[in-house]
Amino acid sequence: MSAPRTVRTVRTAAVAAAVGVTLLFSSGSAQAANGTIGERETVCAQDLFVRTAPLGAWMGTLYQGQTFLVESKQSGWAYGFAYGDINRRGWVQDGWFC
Repeated sequence: MSAPRTVRTVRTAAVAAAVGVTLLFSSGSAQAANGTIGERETVCAQDLFVRTAPLGAWMGTLYQGQTFLVESKQSGWAYGFAYGDINRRGWVQDGWFC
């Protein structure tokens, strides 16, 4: 006899959460770093949205290997100049630099 649907759902959610935590805290060369004010940082993420404000409108995308000059930081966001295809100032989520 199989477990009731709610038990299977809870068990599946628990396994998914455990896998997510393991991936989040596993060490590896692909882990990204926070940006440093005054540094031109390289994007480690596959893509990183540039926005008009933290959580603001999308204005472009930086791709892995492109660079971003961090001019200031605020609550998990970095403001600065996005090089590459964008070439303008905007906000990106901090923590996605090499």
